[in-house]
Amino acid sequence: MSGIKIIAKNSKAHFEYIILDTYEAGIVLMGTEVKSLRDGRCNLAEGYVVENNSELFLKSVNISEYSHGNISNHLPLRDRKLLLKKKEIQAIKRSIKEKGNTVIPLKIYLKGSLIKVEIALCKGKKLFDKRETVKDRDNKRDIDREMKQRG
Repeated sequence: MSGIKIIAKNSKAHFEYIILDTYEAGIVLMGTEVKSLRDGRCNLAEGYVVENNSELFLKSVNISEYSHGNISNHLPLRDRKLLLKKKEIQAIKRSIKEKGNTVIPLKIYLKGSLIKVEIALCKGKKLFDKRETVKDRDNKRDIDREMKQRG
């Protein structure tokens, strides 16, 4: 297969959550959704994953309507089924039942000709954890700046 092309990325995920585990999942899409994703028209910011009848569904991910679509265009915020192995689904179901754990999409990307979603099992950060993240990021930036100046 050819390389990976990232279509959309959840940039706030690493700031808002502590990432415990990640999974690569396939996604069930309609034709106009695929065309819209190839144009890069997707927003993962509000997305999350829910379990229903031993299946996982991606909710609140906005894939904009395809601009050249007709009357059979897709709904932008519809639920989309995720394709994972049964063992992975069982592990995610067990983890979701723990208090404070959630599953969110990190990125949607093309892997060869297939569209994949990277989902992450996460735990929400507290305010002091977010402050710590900002402080670490600023310190790393200062160190990199000093290293660049000294050659």
